[in-house]
Amino acid sequence: MPGRLAVDFGTSNTVVAVWDETQRAGVPLFIPDYGQSYEHGGERISVVPSLIHYAPDRRRWIGSQVLQQNLYHSPRTFRWMKRYIAHRSPARVRIDGRDVSHLDAGQDFLSTVLTFAAAEINVADEEIALTLPVEAYEHYEDWLTNAAEAARMPRFRVIDEPSAAALGYGAHIQPGDVYLIFDFGGGTLDVAVVLIEEADQAASGRRCRVLGKAGLEVGGAVLDHWLFQEVLRRAGRSDADEDVRKISRQLLVECERLKERLSSQERDEITVMDPDTGAVLAAEFTRSQLETLLDEHDLFAQMDQTIRRAINAARERGFAEEQVKSVLLVGGSSLIPSVQRTVQRIFGRERVLLHRPLDAVARGAAAFIAGVDFYDHIQHDYAIRFINSTKGDYDYRPIIRRGTPYPTPEPIARMRVKATYDGQAQLGIAIFEVGERRQHGGGQPLELVYDPSGAARVVQVAPDEEERRARFWMNEESPTFLAADPPARRGEPRFEVEFSVDGNKRLLITARDLATGRLAHRDYPVVKLS
Repeated sequence: MPGRLAVDFGTSNTVVAVWDETQRAGVPLFIPDYGQSYEHGGERISVVPSLIHYAPDRRRWIGSQVLQQNLYHSPRTFRWMKRYIAHRSPARVRIDGRDVSHLDAGQDFLSTVLTFAAAEINVADEEIALTLPVEAYEHYEDWLTNAAEAARMPRFRVIDEPSAAALGYGAHIQPGDVYLIFDFGGGTLDVAVVLIEEADQAASGRRCRVLGKAGLEVGGAVLDHWLFQEVLRRAGRSDADEDVRKISRQLLVECERLKERLSSQERDEITVMDPDTGAVLAAEFTRSQLETLLDEHDLFAQMDQTIRRAINAARERGFAEEQVKSVLLVGGSSLIPSVQRTVQRIFGRERVLLHRPLDAVARGAAAFIAGVDFYDHIQHDYAIRFINSTKGDYDYRPIIRRGTPYPTPEPIARMRVKATYDGQAQLGIAIFEVGERRQHGGGQPLELVYDPSGAARVVQVAPDEEERRARFWMNEESPTFLAADPPARRGEPRFEVEFSVDGNKRLLITARDLATGRLAHRDYPVVKLS
């Protein structure tokens, strides 16, 4: 029996779905103790809040357990883990004599959810599905692998979230049509233009071919940060103030709840009290004031630009904006009325659908693992790093451009590898994943971090940290894989290397020793691409 369990790990909520053979669709799975339900469009949607609390007695509270015990703003509670993991955040919290990172907390959370979900439906050795953000890097997939292995589920496949969302809308999707997926969650905005293949072009089931993608590192958590800063600005306070630091986590929680309430009502207020002094920090907001705040941070302009980037990428493949039949809204932040209006302004109200904002990705991933397939292309640029003698610094030579279909029938790049010193016996190539530089709304980019005491502060992202996030050395642990026998001489072009990509998105190299004529490697897998 094929795998039938899928998990969409989200910044705010995690959704588990299973494939229902009778309905021929993925359906959300309720996880006792950890899960909670929402009503949307007359349906009950089950989610697990993406929360984990490390109790002093060594127990771990997961999901709704954290909320039921009023531990949401405890310094021992981790949330927004997906966002920190995506950024490779080094931040750690000291808990019971050990440093716990967001990667550790995220793995503990996800592996626990996987274990209990598998027990709930009696999954044995079946393959499961996990989802990846559209802008996910190699390290994120590695982290997913570790979490799955920790739950003793080594057999899994990954599907990118926009493609899963398209499959998750099910009956609203028709073969031969083009759709735009607008996935605005707690951590990121991911936009993808997809084509549902005609039945005679698909080997089995419905296939979703991705035509263009774009991502923006703005999600519900960032909106909460903006509210957090605005409340402090109105009060003439700073997050560096000692009394503010004591209530910063609680204030941030209330900002998140205020944002959610303003999606359904016109006016609300936020009130946080210092338990030691009784001092109150309060602010009143209208929905209009929230929309003005979002506009001041260029949210709607950035949304427009992200949509345009995805549409332009699709246009390069011969598909125009007018061919987009429907826009599928996904993610909790897509419930914000002004966000919906912005998308409707671009595409027209009749083309925008909002049927499954919380569970479409998990439903689609369950369909995918049950056999529904899709076509895709390489999401990032990949380059070889070398020393540019003219600049006296590193430079990068692209070998794979984003948008490249895979598998590649022929080699897509060739290069010669030279020795850097006499007698060199081991040569190699430094392969980097190159992300798209993020657009920021003016000034140095900011993000919210927690200090060791658990207090929240807004800090600037250093330029070298931005550089590290944009270029990731994929084979840093094993950069040399070309053995020269006899050893090479300095400056000698010793190996000719060809690059290709297989059906599993692995970068393959075929290398020939120019000195001996011997084939050193044929279709040797070096790294996994995304």
